[in-house]
Amino acid sequence: MAGRVIVVDHPVVQHKLTQMRRRETPSGDFRRLLREISTLFAYEVTRDLPVTTVEIETPVAQMMAPVLADRSMCFVSILRAGNGIVDGMLDVLPNARVGHIGLYRDPETLVAVEYYFKIPEDAHQRHMVVADPMLATANSAIAAVRRLKEIGPRSMKFVCLVASPEGVASFHAEHPDVPIYTASVDERLNDHGYIVPGLGDAGDRIFGTK
Repeated sequence: MAGRVIVVDHPVVQHKLTQMRRRETPSGDFRRLLREISTLFAYEVTRDLPVTTVEIETPVAQMMAPVLADRSMCFVSILRAGNGIVDGMLDVLPNARVGHIGLYRDPETLVAVEYYFKIPEDAHQRHMVVADPMLATANSAIAAVRRLKEIGPRSMKFVCLVASPEGVASFHAEHPDVPIYTASVDERLNDHGYIVPGLGDAGDRIFGTK
């Protein structure tokens, strides 16, 4: 379905998101909470992966047991804050490939400018999950997904912690085929392009740079 937004409303996710939103939450706790939420997100974004069965022997009997039929995953971090999500997802799927795309938001125009791009050579054979904690104006996400589509991955999903309604609309105007997974669609953007109520600048809070 085009333009899908999947809100991960699990009570544990929502509880941890509230802790992350608090102004007084220190960087160490913020990083830990983001990693914990991201492990739960990994289960949601891989829910539709196909399974097959193999014969195994338990300590009691033989059985036909389910295993992933397709483990060709690639997690792509939109630097630098996307690393916080990818790290948590790798806890669930440690053998997934990882790519990085560096984009910064021009403070005057809010347009995304690319400065780094490193993706696994076989990414076109993989299911791709693109990660950035905040979908605010969506300029960075739109640019990243546009660039990654040039590779032609088997499928693509976008994961963020918090989104704005404006960001969702802009993203799906450009990429209606890419579903968004998020813990919350907040109220709005402010005049500076920040999500309200949001949680501030995710990168600064992850790395303690402000």
